[in-house]
Amino acid sequence: MRRAISGEAKVPAITLGFWLIKILATTLGETGGDAVSMSWLGETTPEAGANGINGYLVGTLIFGAALTLLVWLQIRARRFAPWLYWATIIASTTAGTTLADFATRSLGIGYPGGSLLLLALVLASLFTWQRSLGTVAADSVTTPAAELFYWITITFSQTLGTALGDWVADAGAGYGGGALLFGSALAVIALLAFLTRANRVALFWAAFILTRPLGATVGDFLDKPFGSGGLEVSRTLATLALAGAIALLILVLPQRPGAHSPADST
Repeated sequence: MRRAISGEAKVPAITLGFWLIKILATTLGETGGDAVSMSWLGETTPEAGANGINGYLVGTLIFGAALTLLVWLQIRARRFAPWLYWATIIASTTAGTTLADFATRSLGIGYPGGSLLLLALVLASLFTWQRSLGTVAADSVTTPAAELFYWITITFSQTLGTALGDWVADAGAGYGGGALLFGSALAVIALLAFLTRANRVALFWAAFILTRPLGATVGDFLDKPFGSGGLEVSRTLATLALAGAIALLILVLPQRPGAHSPADST
């Protein structure tokens, strides 16, 4: 299997533009996943008593297949490819949305159980990655093995974010309150990064994980009915608008690979 060019990571440099696109991608994952599983296929839950297809399951199979193909292409690529990378991120976040909804609603695990299970999977993935390769730094993603760990961890984190966002919103914070809570947590992480010598790798993964529930609550705020605290925007329209915004940012903002620096990796 071909390797990345020496010294270059197969993932983007961590810049403000990276975080802007990531947040939009996680929001699109929520609206896009809901558009397919609920609006197009029709959700099916035990509580609904429906006998038709399970939109969450079918959506997971569709997005899971797309994610598998894109991860394979990403690993095969010789260098960082912005459009391929962000397409894979979007596939992971849409697959995470439908998978989390299937687990928490159709299988009846519930938001707390689903969130705790997925958090354990994220931590287990990071632990295994660290023990196997010696670092979980994003800029160390220059080999197929590192990429595989990277995308497994990301997929778990995207799924966790959906369950966690729904749990917080359902617990009483609402979609707006949930977005404010997760946005505030990200602001604290940003302050820690600028004002302290806290471990940058740990801060990166904390921020990466928290962008997903932020996107989940913002996405739900956009497309959920007025009676549920949302703006009732068409899921398909919201998804297309977010996709357009992401494409524009990829074109306008510099897209460069992270520079691998073994001395900085922990």
